Amino acid sequence: MRRCVVLGLLALIAIAPAPAPAPSQYLFVWAEESSDANGGHPLPASMGRDFMAVFDIAPGSATFGRLVATLPVGTRAQMAHHTNYEMPANGMLFASDFMAGDAYVFDLHDPANPRLASTLGAAGAYNHPHSFLTLPNGNVLVTYQYKGNGDATAGGLAEVTPNGRVIRTSDASDPGADSFIRPYSLAVVPKLNRIVTSSADMEGGGKSHVVQVWRLSDLKLIKSVVLPKPTFYKDVVGVASSEPRLLADGKTVLVATFGCGLYRINDLAGTNPSAQFVYDFGYRFCAVPVVTGRYWVEATQSGHSLTSLDVSDPAKPVEVGHIVFKGDAQPHWIAVEPGGSRIVVTGSGWMATHAFFATIDPQTGALALEPHDIDFNRQWPDGWNGPAIPHGAVFSK
Repeated sequence: MRRCVVLGLLALIAIAPAPAPAPSQYLFVWAEESSDANGGHPLPASMGRDFMAVFDIAPGSATFGRLVATLPVGTRAQMAHHTNYEMPANGMLFASDFMAGDAYVFDLHDPANPRLASTLGAAGAYNHPHSFLTLPNGNVLVTYQYKGNGDATAGGLAEVTPNGRVIRTSDASDPGADSFIRPYSLAVVPKLNRIVTSSADMEGGGKSHVVQVWRLSDLKLIKSVVLPKPTFYKDVVGVASSEPRLLADGKTVLVATFGCGLYRINDLAGTNPSAQFVYDFGYRFCAVPVVTGRYWVEATQSGHSLTSLDVSDPAKPVEVGHIVFKGDAQPHWIAVEPGGSRIVVTGSGWMATHAFFATIDPQTGALALEPHDIDFNRQWPDGWNGPAIPHGAVFSK
């Protein structure tokens, strides 16, 4: 009898769900000092420095929004831009000053004492690192927009160590598919040994029409998939792929475009993948999405809003949530709390000097705006007195 009870308890332990992650205690924000706080990026004459900021965001904290630490880097900000889309497990966060062509690697193991671990510039012939994704082995995949000088030639993909040492690179040029390719963002599919990258030009010098599929094990380019154009707004919706994301099943990738289209990548495991148009957000300028559970949340920048979709059937997404920010606020960057329901939002226009918070209901996908925010117009510890513009922001793990 005792043996049966023990076996029964072991069986219950085996099938019990893993405990939910503890709520994030900190928010890491990559920002630039600027006296131009009216939306957009600062003019050269008004620039201070880039810096990493750490804030207390523990739920229910009496000091919610308190600045815990800052770490200024470089000599002059040009465009504090993307970081990793979520906090890597190894505590090493990459952050790009895109227009300067530099990236910084921050050691954030001790949130109260952030440390600059390394810097990252060109990877061989490839310039202007844009987006970062940390692999299970701790190495980081980096998209590079250009090759050589200026915005003249397609960039590539690089794998680097956590301290920024380049391991290998692979070229994105594929003139047979598209004469204008600029690697922008990326998603990794370990189950299928695949990487998916988007293609859009930060300089606005041309239009790209592809999503690229690579082999994860050796960075070999498998195919540049030309996005089919829908019958409406075809020169907007079907160009400038922006952000690919892996869904909860671990094998399906959807890709958003800056024109607010959403595409599913089919036959990803094979050698001849294709793209299927599955959804239009109804606006004409969208930005960064997140995936949480069965929901896709999109920053619909020209709609001044966030929109959530149920993507249980990736071929037929269904809108389940929507919130609108006041005035000319243009949400651009969003990140979700690991295992949680909070979403941080940064952007331009009215919200240019703030980080806002929203929540998503894990059962319904409904969105709600939180009443608190973090104001970046303040006296900073390094002597900067005035506004700063946040961009990449991630929750601690």
